[in-house]
Amino acid sequence: MKKSQEVVADPYSEAMSIALFALAPRAKSRDELFKQLLKRGVESETANAVLDSLELQGLLNDLEFAKLWSESRQRSKKLSKRVIATELRGKGVAQDIITEVIEEIDDETEYAQAFLLAERKYRSISHLDPEVSYRRISALLARKGYGHGLCARIMRELTGVN
Repeated sequence: MKKSQEVVADPYSEAMSIALFALAPRAKSRDELFKQLLKRGVESETANAVLDSLELQGLLNDLEFAKLWSESRQRSKKLSKRVIATELRGKGVAQDIITEVIEEIDDETEYAQAFLLAERKYRSISHLDPEVSYRRISALLARKGYGHGLCARIMRELTGVN
């Protein structure tokens, strides 16, 4: 063999390297990683074998991924259960795992997050007309996935108006 010829790794090893590099920045769902491997030209059989191996090693776990994703999105973005579930669905997480993770978020925790978000916004716009404040806070909560009833309850508490 000439020095100029490269030794090409077997497809499995190459797919494993791609998968490990993909997992380095953040955890991913099995479906996300599978799609990434296919996009990089890995055969689906090889991709599944790599993903199975990563699951056995504990490096790939959709339930753990979903829990971490949920906690992160609640903490940093103050997102509702509904939005988190939609994001997880988009990442290819199975519905039973989504249900399990979403059930761990209790209504009071979700309410407290929404209230903190609304309260912060309210402090910066409380000098405005009450209708404008209500509309802006409602829009903010709606973008985060919270319902109108929750928004109305929070606005009553913030403004003291029944």
